[in-house]
Amino acid sequence: MKNDQDTLQIRLTRRGFLRLEPQEASPPSRAWEALQRSFEADWRSGLFLLAAEKLSCDGRLTLRFWQDWAARYLTALCHVPAEMATFAVDPPSDDVCEAQALAAPPMRGGEYLTAAVLRGVWLELDGWVRNELEGGEGLEAFLTTRAPQWRQVGRVCFHLAENRQDERRPFAFMATFSTGFGAAGQLKHLALGKALEQYAGAGNRPVLIKLLAPVQRAGETCVWVRELTASRRIYQPMAWSAEQAYTMLRSVPLLEDAGLSVRLPNWWKKRARPRVSVKIGETRTTLGTRALLDFDLQVALGDRTLSPEELNAILDGADGLVFIKGQWVEVDRARLREAMAHWEKVRRSAGKDGISFIEGMRLLAGASADLKHEEEAERHRPWSEVVAGDALRGILAGLRDPGRLAPVDTGGALRADLRPYQREGLSWLRFLSGLGLGACLADDMGLGKTIQVLALLICAVQEPAGAQRHPALLVVPSSLLGNWRQEAARFTPDLRLVFVHPAETDRRTLDRIAREPARLAEADLVVTTYAMVHRQPWLADQHWRLVILDEAQMVKNPATLQSRAVRRLSADARIALTGTPIENRLADLWSLFDFLNPGLLGSAGVFRTFVKGLEARPENPFEPLRRLVGPYILRRLKTDRRVIADLPEKTEMPCYCTLTRQQVALYEKTVQDLRGALSIVEGIARRGLVLQTLLRLKQICNHPSQVTADGDYRAERSGKFVRLSEIAGEIAERQEKALIFTQFREIIPALADVLAAVFGRPGLVLHGGTPVKHRKSLVAQFQDEDGPPFFILSLKAGGTGLNLTAASHVVHFDRWWNPAVENQATDRAFRIGQSCNVLVHKFITRGTVEERIDVLIAEKRQLAEEVLSPEGEVNLTELSDDALIELVRLDISRAAA
Repeated sequence: MKNDQDTLQIRLTRRGFLRLEPQEASPPSRAWEALQRSFEADWRSGLFLLAAEKLSCDGRLTLRFWQDWAARYLTALCHVPAEMATFAVDPPSDDVCEAQALAAPPMRGGEYLTAAVLRGVWLELDGWVRNELEGGEGLEAFLTTRAPQWRQVGRVCFHLAENRQDERRPFAFMATFSTGFGAAGQLKHLALGKALEQYAGAGNRPVLIKLLAPVQRAGETCVWVRELTASRRIYQPMAWSAEQAYTMLRSVPLLEDAGLSVRLPNWWKKRARPRVSVKIGETRTTLGTRALLDFDLQVALGDRTLSPEELNAILDGADGLVFIKGQWVEVDRARLREAMAHWEKVRRSAGKDGISFIEGMRLLAGASADLKHEEEAERHRPWSEVVAGDALRGILAGLRDPGRLAPVDTGGALRADLRPYQREGLSWLRFLSGLGLGACLADDMGLGKTIQVLALLICAVQEPAGAQRHPALLVVPSSLLGNWRQEAARFTPDLRLVFVHPAETDRRTLDRIAREPARLAEADLVVTTYAMVHRQPWLADQHWRLVILDEAQMVKNPATLQSRAVRRLSADARIALTGTPIENRLADLWSLFDFLNPGLLGSAGVFRTFVKGLEARPENPFEPLRRLVGPYILRRLKTDRRVIADLPEKTEMPCYCTLTRQQVALYEKTVQDLRGALSIVEGIARRGLVLQTLLRLKQICNHPSQVTADGDYRAERSGKFVRLSEIAGEIAERQEKALIFTQFREIIPALADVLAAVFGRPGLVLHGGTPVKHRKSLVAQFQDEDGPPFFILSLKAGGTGLNLTAASHVVHFDRWWNPAVENQATDRAFRIGQSCNVLVHKFITRGTVEERIDVLIAEKRQLAEEVLSPEGEVNLTELSDDALIELVRLDISRAAA
């Protein structure tokens, strides 16, 4: 198998299951084809097969990660005595699971990976094995059939214990074999010599050979085992010197690979070593990417610093196990001296002023200072440690755990009550921005990233102004200009906004601002788009209090003009908002951090070298990268227990869309035709004209091809299609499902094509032409965990009678203008049996009749009462000509992108 990482990959679903997804044509190998079939049948059997077959996964980081986890389980399973009728293989400790989760490579669904999920995968695997054995197949037969490459292991055990009564030979060795479990549930062992008696006789010879096979294999790689076997001393207990004990301790990996169990003193796993202790940031508390941190170098044993005399005594003594101050200490003088020389070199290069903040954070994460010498850093890691000093430790604690930070008072200027997790997010954003550090708020869609940023801006406005006051700059996709205007007006009406975009500000004013940027000094927040940052280079000449990127995945490609333009912006601090799990893709991660904290991940070339070095690490390969970027990313999921308890069950989110040029032209012509026709029609004809015009305007807002019937349903020709693609992209990244409602059957195929391209797989459709007998099957497909990710329904056909609780998103692509009908449609997902919080996205085209009627319905003004029928339906046919034209007219400055 070649290093083709994208041919197959395992996806972790949000419910903790695993899926095998081919990216291209399946590999020709029969083993890989079997693996695919096994995953399709049951992911647990597929995971077991992945480990049992020992398939080559060198280039497949995700597959290798899950293979290693399954192999860990398989190793434990092989240690279970074959004579046990029932068993359960306990999962690794919490610490091991935490470390494994931290070391995971980027993968699809990586945001769901936790220690609890790993433990759950282990337990699912164990449950599957035990279920397979219920049919009468014994464990040995099962392993022989299912894991033929794994030799029978787990019967012979090498024990090492302390022998405190003998100073000359302070350790004891004994080889045993397991015979079953006692009444207390403990594994029973007999001295290996007893096996010669128990299996005496020619009839038992195969059993004895099978029992001793792991010992023979261990003798092939360990001289001392071979010598003990040849002399037959292995069959009796022995008192050992510290040197003999150390020889065995260093052989443990070889012994376990041979199939032996090993029992050691508890202190060996956390054995003490004299280590070079590097302490960064003991006294300096100022931070920022340009800060310098003090750098202290000592040699310590545990938490105690060694005096020069104690260090000299260790360096002048013997290697191996040395008993110092009541404990056994592992000493390797050559490795210790090498580590000391390495860190002394680092200290000299840092200079008397200390080490740079960026280099210090890299070292604390377990990487090299320059991200180029990971092999060297890995070599010195067992004999050195890098820790944060007292001052830096307190700051890092706040970065990693927002719950530790003091709450922030918005002073009543925020017209909303923040939820607890939002208050923590506000404190975290203010803490990082106050330190001059970049922050990525990566909360799930619907958790309120916008309101947390608005609250931060209100706090910034309330702070005393310095010698020169700088506003903040917000960069958004053009489709979100209306959302930010609406949210700011709703939650922070006192915040002074200036929009640098022709959709919100007239050209003359924009030209005046470009000539005299000082006019922005009175603004609190300047809002512009990614395209405008590139087109208005004067924005990079200003210094901003904050630069905030919404939908920050827009800069994931560092080579684009808009990405380069954004990185040139100057600010005291930077914030990125994204609901996309950026930790799942390395290239996106580098691009984002090159904006947030330039230099932290090095140049693109250095970062690629760094990643290659991580991939080569034998254990916990990606832990340094996760530790390096982790303090600057705050991600809360709707599935988090603390968040779930604090969320409403249903959240409605208006999604403001713009019109393309062709939509604008069609809309204006339709309004002009209505204006001219109203003067010559009346009665029933007038009502028919009004209804026909309203229908046409709705169609134009959806897509111009609905009116022109030219069949050209490209997404870029419609503002709504563009916005739907953006929202669907985030839903797809979260592996969630969506219902999309429209009242127009003819547009459903176009919507299905666009969404299939975003989700990477087709969805389902249901309309009046769908046979009733097929509807139950469609619902069952959608409700299945692995079923289609989206379901497009016509409002009349799918608005009632269906149970579609697999969806956590409901999109009203076009509005029925009857709240009761829309709520009935929403309740297809928001009903009994729904275990997720439901987000309802209501599409509204700005500057059009859609926006005005939405306002009327929401505010329930007098005019709204006049245009709503007793049944709740919008009724515009009885309005006067002037009122009707005012309602449907196009506000071009708000509607155009």
